[in-house]
Amino acid sequence: MNIFVAKLSSGTTGEDLKQLFETFGVVELAKVIIDRDTNQSKGYGSVEMPDEQEALEAINNLNDSELKGNRIVVKVSEPKPQSQFRPRPRFTRDDR
Repeated sequence: MNIFVAKLSSGTTGEDLKQLFETFGVVELAKVIIDRDTNQSKGYGSVEMPDEQEALEAINNLNDSELKGNRIVVKVSEPKPQSQFRPRPRFTRDDR
């Protein structure tokens, strides 16, 4: 199960998330999302746990808990909605 974690302090790392969630079971992946331009944390991340029961227990126990001075939000990650973006046709000089 993929878990969304938000309101992370700027100093929180993927390893911090992994250690926190491992108290509830196996963690396959834990990462904090980093802004490509500033190389700073965006304040959220994700954790993947293969066992759904362990993941749900982690969510129930960790949501609204404190991590590195911040009250974090922990919930089931929702898939991104499909983009409604449709590219405009491109024209060459000969098409005009």
